[in-house]
Amino acid sequence: MVTQKEKTVEKKRGGWLRTTAGQFADGIWRQNPTLVLLLGMCPTLATTTTVQNALGMGLSVTAVLTCSNLVISLLRKLIPNQIRIASYIVIVAGFVTAVDLLLAAFVPALSASLGIFIPLIVVNCIILARAESFASKNPPLRSAIDGVAMGLGFTCSLTAMSVIREVLGSGTFLGYDVSFGVFEPMAIFIMPVGGFLTLGFLIAAMQKIMSRGSKKKEAE
Repeated sequence: MVTQKEKTVEKKRGGWLRTTAGQFADGIWRQNPTLVLLLGMCPTLATTTTVQNALGMGLSVTAVLTCSNLVISLLRKLIPNQIRIASYIVIVAGFVTAVDLLLAAFVPALSASLGIFIPLIVVNCIILARAESFASKNPPLRSAIDGVAMGLGFTCSLTAMSVIREVLGSGTFLGYDVSFGVFEPMAIFIMPVGGFLTLGFLIAAMQKIMSRGSKKKEAE
């Protein structure tokens, strides 16, 4: 026979799972930082010429976002309100430095390719936005999950853009030729204008899909 205590534990567990699933759905889809919130445009446009660069940037941001969210949440009651933004930047800068050094040590080619965009994660709007709007107001575990979810959403959007730009612009995928002589690569896709065009089409597709989903729910 199930006791009241076991029912309460099961209810809490189910509520936690639903909350966690909702956080991932928000980060990857409903509040995707790139395609919905339009944050982090600079690295999005600059690092998506190849899939390798996009994955490197996305995973780097995910690592920094998760770690900084966790630390900021742990220290949220100790940081004075007057210096909270400066404190957040110092915390983020520490993790960015660690990621930068790790990339330089273990994947120097990727580090050189990404260049200045790794240090610029310090002022990435996604990082500071999540620190201010979520990590500073929520417990550590939820803040860490938010960092992972938002980071994965950013990584997914960068990867989608990079696949389109690399395949159509260079005729390659992860450096391997996929044109097979069937089509001529269009250099415009690896130029800045190609980045804007690809981003625009992805945002439009995202909005169309979300609009259809909303109409379907209203009809039900």
